[in-house]
Amino acid sequence: MSPIDPHSFTESAHPFTTHVSLSLYFDFPSSTIHAAALLSLSRQHSGDLSLDTRSLSIHKVLDPLTVTPIPFSLPQQDPVKGQNLTVTLSHQDSLLVLYTTSPSSSALQWLSPPQTFKKTHPFVYTQCHAIHARSVFPCHDTPAARIRYSARLNIPRQLSAVMSAKHCDRRDPVAGDVSEGFTDDVGFNLQALWSAKGRVVEEFVMEQPIPPYLFAFAVGELGFREVGPRTRVYSEAVNGVLDSAAKEFAGTDEMIRQGEKLFGEYVWERFDLLVLPPSFPYCGMENPRMVFLTPTVIRGDSSGARVVAHELAHSWTGNLITNKNNEHFWLNEGFTTYAERRIVEVVQGEDRATLNIGIGWRSLNEEVERFMDNLEFTKLRTNQEGVDPDAVRSQIPYEKGFQFLFRIERQIGRAAFDEFIKKYISTFKFKSIDTETFLDFLKANVPGIEKDIDLKLWTEGTGIPPDDLNRIPREDEVADWKGQGWELYLENLPKSVEASQVLALDAVYKLSESKDYEIKVAFLELAISARCRHYYGEVEKTLKEVGRRSYLRPLYKALVQGTENEEEKVLAKRVFAEARKCYHPIAQGLVESVFAKYL
Repeated sequence: MSPIDPHSFTESAHPFTTHVSLSLYFDFPSSTIHAAALLSLSRQHSGDLSLDTRSLSIHKVLDPLTVTPIPFSLPQQDPVKGQNLTVTLSHQDSLLVLYTTSPSSSALQWLSPPQTFKKTHPFVYTQCHAIHARSVFPCHDTPAARIRYSARLNIPRQLSAVMSAKHCDRRDPVAGDVSEGFTDDVGFNLQALWSAKGRVVEEFVMEQPIPPYLFAFAVGELGFREVGPRTRVYSEAVNGVLDSAAKEFAGTDEMIRQGEKLFGEYVWERFDLLVLPPSFPYCGMENPRMVFLTPTVIRGDSSGARVVAHELAHSWTGNLITNKNNEHFWLNEGFTTYAERRIVEVVQGEDRATLNIGIGWRSLNEEVERFMDNLEFTKLRTNQEGVDPDAVRSQIPYEKGFQFLFRIERQIGRAAFDEFIKKYISTFKFKSIDTETFLDFLKANVPGIEKDIDLKLWTEGTGIPPDDLNRIPREDEVADWKGQGWELYLENLPKSVEASQVLALDAVYKLSESKDYEIKVAFLELAISARCRHYYGEVEKTLKEVGRRSYLRPLYKALVQGTENEEEKVLAKRVFAEARKCYHPIAQGLVESVFAKYL
């Protein structure tokens, strides 16, 4: 027996979980969830079975048919993988786990009313990628083990819930929703809590097999706007946020239609969007049926639609076909970046797609420079044994993966590559694969490709292959673009500019006041590099009002790197101490890693 994933305790010879039925009681005062998880296995099993958990209090493990105890053990926590919940089965193909999540769950952020837009009700949401589903429910937390699930969410009646699943019902709770095994001997009686006054149950079902990291929910005072036959935009029930989001993403259905023309049927039925509070640590998360977005993508000029195009593209590459584990993450993100740019090219024009490629090329070079002291993570196929995937997350799987696929397209021609991609998706849909499987499929369907392109160099080599890579766009190609044009301009400026030049630039174009955070953060990073202290107040304000990783990293890094930046280091430490509680645990870990490297 051997693990199939360096980030999971799942054993290759054991049956996988195929379905999870969850009953979740949300206790906002304690920032915990009291829960029952019924796990169904692919076959009967006798002996030990390993499940991934992190920071879960396991109360009981029961046989769901007889309600008799199943022996289990929970050893010390591994710093990356969490705890191995080992259950001992006897010709059983299902088990019921009764447990409570931790207030420090790495997947959950609990927001008090003052941390929300309306400041009236609390809010909670998940971020399970890459290996955080295990802190919400015990599971085989590896993309290799795809699951279907159903869920009952018991929440305060004044709130509502959304999930990466089909909504079935909103109803009063009944005692029969919860297992009889969850009684007073675990410290509380969930059956009594479940049916208490002022509660409501929201029911969901995911009928298609997905990797556990795509499990997602959000609970709060939510509203929505219809923006298309398959799309609603959700957010907290704030008219200004909802109206701005609906305007920004009005073209979503056209993107879906173009995606179907390029990559085949959209199989997930709905493509709804949830704009989360500013603390959300990523740009977007491709949860099926319910994409999560940071509010910073709402820029007022529809340029945030590029993010939606990326998350939509995941509906085919990432959600439908998934990397077997995080060592092959480029199969998700390289393909999706390619697919995103094809969608953008059709919907927004070739010039916009070319601009995005140029910005991506710049980002790739910067990321390779970032990992010069650990070139392993400049490869497409990486070795992540003992490595936290959040600690090495970068744009390399996205942009180097894109460049590899773009290189193949240029070699065989777009028409032939389009047919290849459609066949690839059709062959491997609802499967999880590795790099070797992709390369075998490529060589079988494009005979002789290995003679024209060094496939091993691209997938196993470090850095950027010395190949015919894509060029950065000329000035006349980006002259008409406002948001991304400015982003590219700022990123290409030398970091040695004088403070007076920064002030002069801002005096004309007011970049420090931009509502486009891509522009604003790039400008503030430049200001810090120039030690233009005039903007440090704006830097502090920005770090306190958003929690997106791609904004936190460059600003905190700019503040703390360099031996002469003592004033900036003091500022960074003070701001983080004051803003930390508003950041998601993933974002907190990112800032701490920046400090560990540079302080």
